[in-house]
Amino acid sequence: MPKAKARGAHRKRRERSPLPGLMIHQDGSSHEWVAGQRWDLIVTLDEATSEHYAMHFVEEEGTQSSFLGVREVIEARGLFCSFYSDRGSHYWHTPEAGGKVDKKHLTQFGQAMRRLGIEMIPAYSPEARGRSERMFRTHQERLPRELALAGITDRVSANRYLAESYRPAFNAEFMQPAMEEGSAFVAWIGGHPVRAIRAPGGIGQLREFRGESPPDSRRPPPLPLRESQGRRAAPDRRASGHLPRPAQAGRV
Repeated sequence: MPKAKARGAHRKRRERSPLPGLMIHQDGSSHEWVAGQRWDLIVTLDEATSEHYAMHFVEEEGTQSSFLGVREVIEARGLFCSFYSDRGSHYWHTPEAGGKVDKKHLTQFGQAMRRLGIEMIPAYSPEARGRSERMFRTHQERLPRELALAGITDRVSANRYLAESYRPAFNAEFMQPAMEEGSAFVAWIGGHPVRAIRAPGGIGQLREFRGESPPDSRRPPPLPLRESQGRRAAPDRRASGHLPRPAQAGRV
């Protein structure tokens, strides 16, 4: 009997990160979440557990919505090691359509992440973001029904519902335990995290969501130090080019 043709290389599902805080995903989905209105849903979640740290409906995905999700993670948990996203123009400059991202010429968002010592990792295929794609299918099936049952028709009320009802219930049902005990989050101890982001335009965009007045721009405050719960200085991840695992890391 003739031999069957060799099958192509099988794409293995990527293992989850072993600890929360090693890798944070952010992605968006445009959908008609309430009747007659199409918004973008921006989700910021942990790759290790699928825990949703932030969910926001916005008119259009962009730099501001990305900053908003990251800010909520830092305020609630602390600084994380890496940030994984698609190659949207607010995340990356991509000289050739469909090509490699430019890691030297950073966007406003990229400059802010570098300032915070967070490594950015671009996705180059839908398969690489498989968990995110499956998660959005679930949201698209559930959220429109729940919002309709709650009688919600405006974005402000929809965002309140996300924070107070939907996200806690979703995490309770779909969160997975991390493969290892502990956390890779590093406590933020230097005051409001927004003030550490000095990228042009970035700090103002973050403050816009809080209704804050800009500080005295003549002498911007220095970047605060990052320390673990044991008050030890956190290692500089920018120089290593890989994801270190803190020797002692506790949940913030």
